Amino acid sequence: MDLNLLALETSSSRCGVALLRETAAGAEIGVLEHDGAQEHAERLLPMAGQLLDRAGLAPGDLHAVSFGQGPGGFTGLRVACGVAQGMGLALQVPVVPVVSHLAVAEQTQAGPGDLVVVALDARMNEVYLAVYERGADAASPWLARQAPMLISAAEAVAWATHHLPAWSPRAPWVAGDAWEVYAAEMTVPAGWHRSAASRPQAGAVARLARLAWLRGEAVAPELAAPLYVRDKVAFTTAERELGQGGNPRAASVLPPAGTVLAPMVEADLDEVAALEAQVQAFPWTRGNFADALAAGYEARVLRHEGRLAGFCVAMLAPDVAHLLVIAVARPRHRQGLGSQLIDWCEQCARQRGLPALLLEVRPSNRGALAFYERRGFQRIGVRRGYYPAGQGQREDALVMQKTLARDGGGT
Repeated sequence: MDLNLLALETSSSRCGVALLRETAAGAEIGVLEHDGAQEHAERLLPMAGQLLDRAGLAPGDLHAVSFGQGPGGFTGLRVACGVAQGMGLALQVPVVPVVSHLAVAEQTQAGPGDLVVVALDARMNEVYLAVYERGADAASPWLARQAPMLISAAEAVAWATHHLPAWSPRAPWVAGDAWEVYAAEMTVPAGWHRSAASRPQAGAVARLARLAWLRGEAVAPELAAPLYVRDKVAFTTAERELGQGGNPRAASVLPPAGTVLAPMVEADLDEVAALEAQVQAFPWTRGNFADALAAGYEARVLRHEGRLAGFCVAMLAPDVAHLLVIAVARPRHRQGLGSQLIDWCEQCARQRGLPALLLEVRPSNRGALAFYERRGFQRIGVRRGYYPAGQGQREDALVMQKTLARDGGGT
């Protein structure tokens, strides 16, 4: 198999280009890098041309172009994405986006079954944090346990300490520049493994892009896009006076003390139906929940100090787990309860050996869409006229799916 793949990485102050060449004799990667955040746009194409010249290749010899899609610096992400799209369109070749955190994980010494907590500096005492597990499948070696999210540096270790045991009993690796930038707030717990990998490198992007290309995950150039985690880039003075400092400041994602997850039973249904009615314009009825219990669906309630704080219902079909309904009381939003419920649904699916968790969401529910995307769900389809929308109208449903771990390998 012949493959010539150019990889671009500008999500940090480092500007990197890699050229991966694979022939019957094996694969080789050439890399050029330059430090200087203000020089990405002027350096990237000349560096790419230099690598091609060294290899005796012309741009028309490329089969694909890859780029580190972030999260990271806004301008840098736009540079790499824009150049990759331009080259893809001009050369009529596909583009392969690679999450920058995954590139950092790829640079570590993690072995099969190891977790890697990647934290990259997001400025203003915040970090972009993601968690990956190394699998045994050489064609698909990484499982995203936590897609990149924004969190305050002071909360990162507490968040990781709370969530990691549910994924692996092993001590994790930590990687990324945030562990040094915020060393005082992010003290690495005893026993955890420290990697020297600090920022994504173009060579790692190239290796991951090769695997994604072989799996058929390349996209048309016009569909390529940077990965942004922040919803806004600045706060007004009034918002800062209300405590919304940062850019924006990450909300706490640890569930509050005193929160208990328990099976949903008949005695819960009055409270469950009441909470559903408070948060949904077209809610499930008590009868719907009773029918779900009678059908043997998996259902849980979250109680905080005895009061109902949230719930979820999932149907475990033979081929996929389907999250039918999930809700958290409005005063309890942004406290990690939704993530706790999603974690439980994923755990149920894995215990049954199911490959994915599926759900539907209204396109108009932007908050839910953002939450599911942070949790690693991807849009895979649309159900036309799925939801009632008032005045006899209907609203489509976006179908989202998260691929889960398989025994003995990654996804």
